Amino acid sequence: MSNSETQKIYEKSLRHFLAPVVPLLDDPDVSEVVINGPNAIYYEKQGRMQRHDNSFADEDSLLAAARNLAEYVGRTLDHDHHSMDARMPNGNRVHVIIPPASRNGVCFSIRVFKKSSFNIEKLVEWGSMTAEVAEFLRLCVLLHKNTVISGGTGTGKTSMLNALSTAIPEHERIVVIEDSSELQLHQPHTVYLEAQPPRPDGGGQVTIRDLFVDSLRMRPDRIVVGEIRRGEALDLIQSMISGHSGSLTTVHADTPRAAAIRLETLSLMSDVSLPIYVARTQVALALNLIIQIARLGDGSRRVIGVAEVLGLDDGGQDGQRSYRFNDIYVFRSTGRDESGMIQGALEYTGNRPSFADEPSQLGIESLVKLTKGVFNVAS
Repeated sequence: MSNSETQKIYEKSLRHFLAPVVPLLDDPDVSEVVINGPNAIYYEKQGRMQRHDNSFADEDSLLAAARNLAEYVGRTLDHDHHSMDARMPNGNRVHVIIPPASRNGVCFSIRVFKKSSFNIEKLVEWGSMTAEVAEFLRLCVLLHKNTVISGGTGTGKTSMLNALSTAIPEHERIVVIEDSSELQLHQPHTVYLEAQPPRPDGGGQVTIRDLFVDSLRMRPDRIVVGEIRRGEALDLIQSMISGHSGSLTTVHADTPRAAAIRLETLSLMSDVSLPIYVARTQVALALNLIIQIARLGDGSRRVIGVAEVLGLDDGGQDGQRSYRFNDIYVFRSTGRDESGMIQGALEYTGNRPSFADEPSQLGIESLVKLTKGVFNVAS
Protein backbone atom coordinates (compact mmCIF):
# COMPACT_ATOMS: atom_id res chain seq x y z
CA MET A 1 0.00 0.00 0.00
CA SER A 2 1.37 3.41 -0.95
CA ASN A 3 1.93 6.22 1.55
CA SER A 4 -0.85 8.28 -0.03
CA GLU A 5 -3.33 5.40 0.31
CA THR A 6 -2.31 4.84 3.95
CA GLN A 7 -2.74 8.55 4.64
CA LYS A 8 -6.24 8.56 3.16
CA ILE A 9 -7.27 5.53 5.24
CA TYR A 10 -6.07 7.11 8.48
CA GLU A 11 -7.62 10.45 7.55
CA LYS A 12 -11.04 8.76 7.19
CA SER A 13 -10.63 6.72 10.37
CA LEU A 14 -9.60 9.76 12.41
CA ARG A 15 -12.58 11.74 11.14
CA HIS A 16 -14.75 8.83 12.31
CA PHE A 17 -13.17 8.70 15.78
CA LEU A 18 -13.19 12.51 16.13
CA ALA A 19 -16.70 12.96 14.68
CA PRO A 20 -17.92 15.32 17.49
CA VAL A 21 -15.25 17.90 16.57
CA VAL A 22 -15.10 17.41 12.78
CA PRO A 23 -17.37 20.46 12.13
CA LEU A 24 -14.88 22.56 14.10
CA LEU A 25 -11.88 21.12 12.27
CA ASP A 26 -13.58 21.95 8.95
CA ASP A 27 -14.48 25.52 9.96
CA PRO A 28 -12.02 27.91 8.24
CA ASP A 29 -12.34 30.40 11.11
CA VAL A 30 -11.42 27.94 13.89
CA SER A 31 -7.74 28.00 14.79
CA GLU A 32 -7.61 25.58 17.74
CA VAL A 33 -9.71 22.75 19.19
CA VAL A 34 -9.17 21.59 22.79
CA ILE A 35 -10.70 18.39 24.19
CA ASN A 36 -10.56 18.09 27.99
CA GLY A 37 -12.03 14.62 28.35
CA PRO A 38 -15.17 13.30 26.63
CA ASN A 39 -17.58 15.97 27.89
CA ALA A 40 -15.59 19.21 27.55
CA ILE A 41 -14.80 20.53 24.07
CA TYR A 42 -13.55 24.07 23.47
CA TYR A 43 -12.48 25.90 20.33
CA GLU A 44 -10.83 29.18 19.42
CA LYS A 45 -12.55 31.28 16.79
CA GLN A 46 -11.49 34.79 15.83
CA GLY A 47 -9.32 35.04 18.92
CA ARG A 48 -11.94 33.92 21.45
CA MET A 49 -12.11 30.55 23.22
CA GLN A 50 -15.66 29.12 23.30
CA ARG A 51 -17.31 25.94 24.54
CA HIS A 52 -18.81 23.50 22.04
CA ASP A 53 -22.11 21.71 22.67
CA ASN A 54 -20.99 18.32 21.34
CA SER A 55 -19.36 15.59 23.41
CA PHE A 56 -17.87 12.14 22.94
CA ALA A 57 -19.83 9.00 23.85
CA ASP A 58 -17.39 7.99 26.57
CA GLU A 59 -13.74 7.90 27.58
CA ASP A 60 -13.06 4.77 25.53
CA SER A 61 -14.14 6.39 22.26
CA LEU A 62 -11.77 9.29 22.90
CA LEU A 63 -8.95 6.90 23.81
CA ALA A 64 -9.61 5.01 20.56
CA ALA A 65 -9.08 8.25 18.63
CA ALA A 66 -5.81 8.85 20.46
CA ARG A 67 -4.53 5.32 19.77
CA ASN A 68 -5.57 5.51 16.12
CA LEU A 69 -3.49 8.69 15.77
CA ALA A 70 -0.58 7.07 17.62
CA GLU A 71 -0.70 4.13 15.23
CA TYR A 72 -0.63 6.50 12.24
CA VAL A 73 2.52 8.30 13.44
CA GLY A 74 4.22 5.18 14.80
CA ARG A 75 4.14 6.17 18.47
CA THR A 76 3.01 4.44 21.64
CA LEU A 77 0.42 5.62 24.16
CA ASP A 78 0.27 3.57 27.36
CA HIS A 79 1.22 3.73 31.04
CA ASP A 80 4.88 4.10 30.09
CA HIS A 81 4.21 6.71 27.38
CA HIS A 82 1.67 9.18 28.78
CA SER A 83 1.72 11.79 25.99
CA MET A 84 2.73 12.47 22.41
CA ASP A 85 3.08 15.20 19.81
CA ALA A 86 1.83 14.26 16.37
CA ARG A 87 0.56 15.61 13.10
CA MET A 88 -2.70 14.41 11.61
CA PRO A 89 -2.84 13.34 7.94
CA ASN A 90 -4.37 16.72 7.00
CA GLY A 91 -1.52 18.63 8.69
CA ASN A 92 -3.20 19.53 11.99
CA ARG A 93 -0.71 19.59 14.86
CA VAL A 94 -1.83 17.61 17.93
CA HIS A 95 -0.71 17.07 21.50
CA VAL A 96 -2.33 14.17 23.39
CA ILE A 97 -2.04 13.29 27.06
CA ILE A 98 -3.82 10.34 28.71
CA PRO A 99 -4.73 9.25 32.27
CA PRO A 100 -3.52 8.91 34.92
CA ALA A 101 -1.24 11.85 34.03
CA SER A 102 -4.39 13.72 32.91
CA ARG A 103 -7.05 13.72 35.62
CA ASN A 104 -9.70 15.03 33.18
CA GLY A 105 -9.39 11.99 30.96
CA VAL A 106 -7.86 11.87 27.48
CA CYS A 107 -6.95 15.41 26.39
CA PHE A 108 -6.34 16.64 22.86
CA SER A 109 -4.93 20.03 21.85
CA ILE A 110 -5.34 20.42 18.09
CA ARG A 111 -3.76 23.34 16.23
CA VAL A 112 -5.83 23.54 13.05
CA PHE A 113 -3.72 23.68 9.91
CA LYS A 114 -4.70 26.37 7.42
CA LYS A 115 -3.13 27.03 4.05
CA SER A 116 -1.11 30.16 4.72
CA SER A 117 -2.43 33.33 3.15
CA PHE A 118 -0.66 35.55 5.63
CA ASN A 119 1.37 38.49 4.47
CA ILE A 120 2.22 41.79 6.04
CA GLU A 121 -0.59 43.57 4.20
CA LYS A 122 -3.13 41.16 5.72
CA LEU A 123 -1.94 42.04 9.22
CA VAL A 124 -2.40 45.73 8.40
CA GLU A 125 -5.89 45.01 7.08
CA TRP A 126 -6.79 43.15 10.30
CA GLY A 127 -5.48 45.97 12.47
CA SER A 128 -2.51 44.07 13.91
CA MET A 129 -0.17 46.87 12.88
CA THR A 130 -0.15 50.12 10.90
CA ALA A 131 1.00 50.45 7.29
CA GLU A 132 4.00 52.46 8.50
CA VAL A 133 5.13 49.72 10.88
CA ALA A 134 4.60 47.15 8.12
CA GLU A 135 6.94 49.09 5.85
CA PHE A 136 9.51 49.42 8.63
CA LEU A 137 9.49 45.67 9.31
CA ARG A 138 9.65 44.82 5.60
CA LEU A 139 12.74 47.04 5.28
CA CYS A 140 14.34 45.45 8.34
CA VAL A 141 13.95 42.02 6.69
CA LEU A 142 15.53 43.35 3.49
CA LEU A 143 18.37 44.82 5.57
CA HIS A 144 19.04 41.36 7.06
CA LYS A 145 18.32 42.36 10.65
CA ASN A 146 18.22 39.41 13.05
CA THR A 147 14.65 39.52 14.30
CA VAL A 148 12.84 37.83 17.18
CA ILE A 149 9.05 37.77 17.43
CA SER A 150 8.16 37.73 21.13
CA GLY A 151 4.76 36.93 22.62
CA GLY A 152 2.77 34.70 24.92
CA THR A 153 0.85 31.54 24.08
CA GLY A 154 -1.79 32.06 21.39
CA THR A 155 -0.66 35.55 20.42
CA GLY A 156 -0.03 34.65 16.78
CA LYS A 157 3.77 34.37 16.71
CA THR A 158 3.77 31.76 13.94
CA SER A 159 1.32 33.80 11.85
CA MET A 160 3.52 36.86 12.29
CA LEU A 161 6.61 34.87 11.31
CA ASN A 162 4.84 33.59 8.20
CA ALA A 163 3.80 37.12 7.28
CA LEU A 164 7.23 38.60 7.91
CA SER A 165 8.91 35.91 5.83
CA THR A 166 7.08 37.14 2.72
CA ALA A 167 9.47 40.10 2.69
CA ILE A 168 12.48 37.82 2.07
CA PRO A 169 13.62 38.17 -1.57
CA GLU A 170 12.82 35.16 -3.75
CA HIS A 171 16.42 34.64 -4.86
CA GLU A 172 17.60 33.84 -1.31
CA ARG A 173 18.07 30.26 -0.10
CA ILE A 174 16.09 29.76 3.11
CA VAL A 175 16.41 26.89 5.58
CA VAL A 176 13.40 26.50 7.90
CA ILE A 177 13.88 24.53 11.13
CA GLU A 178 10.90 23.47 13.26
CA ASP A 179 9.85 21.03 15.96
CA SER A 180 6.62 20.44 14.07
CA SER A 181 6.09 21.91 10.60
CA GLU A 182 3.76 24.91 10.57
CA LEU A 183 5.52 27.54 8.50
CA GLN A 184 4.62 27.86 4.83
CA LEU A 185 6.97 30.19 3.01
CA HIS A 186 6.18 31.43 -0.48
CA GLN A 187 9.78 31.54 -1.72
CA PRO A 188 10.69 28.72 -4.13
CA HIS A 189 14.21 28.18 -2.75
CA THR A 190 13.14 26.99 0.71
CA VAL A 191 14.27 23.83 2.49
CA TYR A 192 12.12 22.58 5.40
CA LEU A 193 13.75 20.59 8.21
CA GLU A 194 11.65 19.00 10.96
CA ALA A 195 12.80 17.50 14.26
CA GLN A 196 11.88 13.87 14.88
CA PRO A 197 11.06 12.28 18.26
CA PRO A 198 12.67 8.97 19.20
CA ARG A 199 10.99 5.76 18.09
CA PRO A 200 9.61 3.41 20.75
CA ASP A 201 12.97 1.58 20.67
CA GLY A 202 14.74 4.84 21.55
CA GLY A 203 16.45 5.35 18.19
CA GLY A 204 15.85 7.76 15.33
CA GLN A 205 15.65 10.99 17.29
CA VAL A 206 16.59 14.16 15.40
CA THR A 207 16.74 17.31 17.52
CA ILE A 208 16.58 20.97 16.57
CA ARG A 209 20.26 21.17 17.44
CA ASP A 210 21.02 18.32 15.03
CA LEU A 211 19.19 20.23 12.31
CA PHE A 212 21.18 23.38 13.06
CA VAL A 213 24.40 21.50 12.35
CA ASP A 214 22.88 20.30 9.07
CA SER A 215 21.58 23.74 8.12
CA LEU A 216 24.95 25.46 8.46
CA ARG A 217 26.36 23.04 5.88
CA MET A 218 23.57 23.80 3.41
CA ARG A 219 24.70 27.29 2.41
CA PRO A 220 21.66 29.19 3.72
CA ASP A 221 21.12 32.89 3.04
CA ARG A 222 18.57 32.84 5.87
CA ILE A 223 17.81 30.55 8.76
CA VAL A 224 14.22 30.64 10.02
CA VAL A 225 13.42 28.81 13.26
CA GLY A 226 9.78 28.24 14.17
CA GLU A 227 10.33 28.62 17.92
CA ILE A 228 13.29 28.58 20.28
CA ARG A 229 12.54 26.47 23.36
CA ARG A 230 15.75 24.85 24.57
CA GLY A 231 19.52 24.83 24.23
CA GLU A 232 19.33 25.30 20.46
CA ALA A 233 19.14 29.03 21.32
CA LEU A 234 22.93 29.00 21.58
CA ASP A 235 23.27 27.52 18.08
CA LEU A 236 21.02 30.21 16.63
CA ILE A 237 22.74 33.03 18.50
CA GLN A 238 26.18 31.86 17.40
CA SER A 239 25.05 31.45 13.79
CA MET A 240 23.76 35.04 13.86
CA ILE A 241 27.11 36.28 15.14
CA SER A 242 29.11 34.21 12.66
CA GLY A 243 27.64 35.73 9.52
CA HIS A 244 24.16 34.25 9.04
CA SER A 245 22.39 37.58 9.38
CA GLY A 246 18.70 38.08 8.72
CA SER A 247 17.59 35.14 10.86
CA LEU A 248 13.98 35.05 12.04
CA THR A 249 12.54 33.19 15.02
CA THR A 250 9.94 33.34 17.80
CA VAL A 251 10.18 33.02 21.57
CA HIS A 252 7.74 32.96 24.49
CA ALA A 253 8.10 36.25 26.39
CA ASP A 254 5.96 39.23 27.37
CA THR A 255 8.46 42.06 26.79
CA PRO A 256 11.57 42.62 24.62
CA ARG A 257 13.75 42.50 27.72
CA ALA A 258 12.16 39.23 28.82
CA ALA A 259 12.72 37.85 25.30
CA ALA A 260 16.45 38.65 25.43
CA ILE A 261 16.78 37.19 28.93
CA ARG A 262 14.89 34.05 27.87
CA LEU A 263 17.25 33.51 24.93
CA GLU A 264 20.16 34.00 27.31
CA THR A 265 18.71 31.45 29.75
CA LEU A 266 17.99 28.93 26.98
CA SER A 267 21.56 29.33 25.70
CA LEU A 268 22.79 28.29 29.12
CA MET A 269 20.71 25.10 28.80
CA SER A 270 22.90 23.81 25.97
CA ASP A 271 25.63 21.24 26.57
CA VAL A 272 28.25 23.96 26.15
CA SER A 273 29.33 25.37 29.51
CA LEU A 274 29.14 29.16 29.36
CA PRO A 275 29.45 31.85 32.03
CA ILE A 276 26.30 33.96 32.24
CA TYR A 277 28.09 37.13 31.10
CA VAL A 278 29.30 35.38 27.94
CA ALA A 279 25.79 34.18 27.06
CA ARG A 280 24.43 37.68 27.71
CA THR A 281 27.11 39.30 25.57
CA GLN A 282 26.44 36.91 22.68
CA VAL A 283 22.68 37.53 22.77
CA ALA A 284 23.28 41.29 22.85
CA LEU A 285 25.62 41.08 19.86
CA ALA A 286 23.34 38.80 17.84
CA LEU A 287 19.91 40.44 18.13
CA ASN A 288 18.91 43.50 16.14
CA LEU A 289 15.16 43.73 16.49
CA ILE A 290 12.40 42.38 18.77
CA ILE A 291 8.76 42.57 17.69
CA GLN A 292 6.47 42.28 20.70
CA ILE A 293 2.98 40.93 20.06
CA ALA A 294 0.11 40.30 22.46
CA ARG A 295 -3.48 39.13 22.59
CA LEU A 296 -5.42 42.00 24.13
CA GLY A 297 -8.43 41.82 26.41
CA ASP A 298 -10.85 42.01 23.46
CA GLY A 299 -9.29 38.92 21.85
CA SER A 300 -7.44 40.84 19.13
CA ARG A 301 -3.81 40.04 18.37
CA ARG A 302 -1.64 43.08 17.82
CA VAL A 303 1.93 44.25 17.63
CA ILE A 304 2.39 46.31 20.78
CA GLY A 305 6.02 47.27 20.35
CA VAL A 306 9.04 47.22 18.07
CA ALA A 307 12.40 47.64 19.78
CA GLU A 308 15.99 47.66 18.57
CA VAL A 309 18.56 45.84 20.71
CA LEU A 310 21.51 48.17 21.35
CA GLY A 311 23.83 45.78 23.17
CA LEU A 312 24.72 46.05 26.86
CA ASP A 313 25.11 49.03 29.15
CA ASP A 314 28.25 49.76 31.20
CA GLY A 315 26.85 48.12 34.31
CA GLY A 316 25.63 49.57 37.58
CA GLN A 317 27.28 49.65 40.97
CA ASP A 318 27.23 45.87 41.12
CA GLY A 319 28.97 45.65 37.74
CA GLN A 320 26.11 43.65 36.18
CA ARG A 321 25.59 44.74 32.58
CA SER A 322 22.03 44.86 31.26
CA TYR A 323 20.44 44.91 27.82
CA ARG A 324 19.80 48.28 26.22
CA PHE A 325 16.79 48.87 23.95
CA ASN A 326 15.71 51.59 21.58
CA ASP A 327 11.91 51.65 21.35
CA ILE A 328 10.97 52.51 17.77
CA TYR A 329 7.20 51.92 17.94
CA VAL A 330 4.93 51.61 20.98
CA PHE A 331 1.20 50.77 21.11
CA ARG A 332 -0.92 53.38 22.85
CA SER A 333 -4.56 52.63 23.64
CA THR A 334 -7.29 55.27 23.36
CA GLY A 335 -10.01 53.21 25.06
CA ARG A 336 -12.72 50.89 23.74
CA ASP A 337 -15.42 51.37 21.14
CA GLU A 338 -19.12 50.57 21.60
CA SER A 339 -18.57 46.88 20.82
CA GLY A 340 -15.81 46.62 23.44
CA MET A 341 -12.91 46.48 20.97
CA ILE A 342 -9.72 48.18 22.14
CA GLN A 343 -8.87 51.26 20.12
CA GLY A 344 -5.37 52.65 19.58
CA ALA A 345 -2.37 52.36 17.32
CA LEU A 346 1.35 51.82 17.17
CA GLU A 347 3.03 55.20 17.37
CA TYR A 348 6.53 56.15 16.30
CA THR A 349 8.52 57.23 19.34
CA GLY A 350 10.80 59.58 17.41
CA ASN A 351 13.83 57.37 18.07
CA ARG A 352 15.69 56.48 14.89
CA PRO A 353 17.33 53.03 14.70
CA SER A 354 21.11 52.79 14.60
CA PHE A 355 20.79 51.46 11.03
CA ALA A 356 18.80 54.47 9.79
CA ASP A 357 21.37 55.19 7.03
CA GLU A 358 21.39 51.66 5.57
CA PRO A 359 18.52 51.99 3.03
CA SER A 360 20.40 54.83 1.35
CA GLN A 361 23.74 53.04 1.62
CA LEU A 362 22.30 49.89 0.00
CA GLY A 363 20.39 51.73 -2.71
CA ILE A 364 16.87 50.83 -1.59
CA GLU A 365 15.80 54.29 -0.49
CA SER A 366 13.06 54.22 -3.16
CA LEU A 367 11.26 51.66 -0.95
CA VAL A 368 11.16 54.12 1.95
CA LYS A 369 7.85 55.93 1.63
CA LEU A 370 5.96 55.97 4.93
CA THR A 371 9.07 55.72 7.13
CA LYS A 372 11.16 58.63 5.86
CA GLY A 373 11.03 60.09 9.36
CA VAL A 374 12.46 56.86 10.75
CA PHE A 375 15.21 56.31 8.19
CA ASN A 376 17.61 58.98 6.97
CA VAL A 377 15.93 59.42 3.61
CA ALA A 378 15.09 62.86 2.22
CA SER A 379 11.41 63.66 1.77
